[in-house]
This record gives sequence, C-alpha cells and structure tokens, in this order.
Amino acid sequence: MREEYDIKDLNPRKNPYTKKLKKQITINIDNDTIEYFKALSAQNGIPYQTLINMYLTDCAEHNIKPQINWA
Repeated sequence: MREEYDIKDLNPRKNPYTKKLKKQITINIDNDTIEYFKALSAQNGIPYQTLINMYLTDCAEHNIKPQINWA
C-alpha cells in the first residue's frame, strides 16, 4: 500500500449529487403550521420535515411567491 495517493487520479468524476445536498438551518415556524405538516406526515407516512422541504422545493421550482396583504 502506498503512503500517499493522488486523489485526482483515483476518481476524476465529480459527484453528481453535490447539488442535492441539504443544509441544516434554524427557522422559526408557527406551531399551527408544524402541526399541519405533522398531521399530513401521519396520513402519508412521510416525515414532516421532508414534507416541508418538498413543499418549499415545489414553490422554488415553480417560482411561487407568497401573497402578502398588509392591510
């Protein structure tokens, strides 16, 4: 076994999943919203954090903007 390896020679291909990596963040979400996603989670058998991520991803992919009324 060699003492040193040149990493570039071992695997020259880039990881195709690097764009799909998730980043852990801290976010404040209302209790009612969390309970809503937890109820959906129980119905569908999908973890609630995954459901929230799926929903936010769908919004980003379809350029859905929130409708805000400050009146």
